[in-house]
Amino acid sequence: MSQESTVRKVAGSAQPAPTRDTLKKVGIMGLGTAIPEKVLTNKDLEKIVDTSDEWIRTRTGIKERRIMAEGTGTSSLAAEASRQALKDAGISPEEIDLVLVGTVTPDMAFPSTACLVQAELGIPTTAMAFDLAAACSGFVFALHAAAQFVATGACRNALVIGADALSQLVDWEDRTTCVLFGDGAGACVIGPAESGGILSAVMGSDGSASDLLKVPGGGSLFPKTKENIDSKEHFIKMNGTEVFKMAVRNMVDAAKKALEQSGHTIEDIKRLVPHQANLRILKAVAKGLGMPEERVFVNVDRYGNMSAASTVVAWAEAVRAGDLKKGDLALLLAFGGGMVWGAMVVEM
Repeated sequence: MSQESTVRKVAGSAQPAPTRDTLKKVGIMGLGTAIPEKVLTNKDLEKIVDTSDEWIRTRTGIKERRIMAEGTGTSSLAAEASRQALKDAGISPEEIDLVLVGTVTPDMAFPSTACLVQAELGIPTTAMAFDLAAACSGFVFALHAAAQFVATGACRNALVIGADALSQLVDWEDRTTCVLFGDGAGACVIGPAESGGILSAVMGSDGSASDLLKVPGGGSLFPKTKENIDSKEHFIKMNGTEVFKMAVRNMVDAAKKALEQSGHTIEDIKRLVPHQANLRILKAVAKGLGMPEERVFVNVDRYGNMSAASTVVAWAEAVRAGDLKKGDLALLLAFGGGMVWGAMVVEM
């Protein structure tokens, strides 16, 4: 490689571009979660929609989900999870250089949820704060993006959050979707490490399949008019059968590539920590990877699908349960509307 190819122009001066040898390792410093107190059980849903506890459990593995308290927003959950992650990491808000929130249910169109969290926690105004929209893959995408800032030295410590309140986007008369989703948030603090940390990451997207899972209303194409609201365009629309097939195929493929990239095999992974969409998907992914189901961390029965919060909450709970200790390898997996998917191999 020529010297010219490793030099880039920055502010009118030539500076060396980062190379694999100069990139810092990115470590996991702390994890936190925020789960709403309100529980909505399958028995509760039987009273408001044509469904049953048996029907839901058989098809999804979900027994209950959590619903955000009225009068609160996604930023409240995100801030609570962040406080836990900062405490777990042993660092103060003043030491954070970047706040990145993966969400599709921000408090408002703008300002970003990240800016609201920054203000709530007292993170310095010198820090960058912005949101990233990748649906249920939001946290994995945000973690991968934030890791680049740390690896290149653009920032030292980053606060990465996955937070969603999909209860706000659910049609409670549609039994095919309203039984699936819940609210929650998880957060992770990352920084430079001597060893371990994020070993590999593989992300993918396929916008040609965007019609399979979407919320058509509320954007610039179908704004919130009375007509669009009456036609329920602001609710989740999903082709469950096709999403299932695409989710399994792409998560398995991404996981295999991430393992190869990291130099490890599935036998080296202590815990598979997947997006908790439904139990059938988790079992199909485990089978596709040749991983025993007992090594797959599962909490979908208690929380349902928490979108961007799902993977990070499962990860944090696996650590708290003692399933993942220092030196163990975790395989993070996610899939969401877009369609988007990602896999990461992480050494604790």
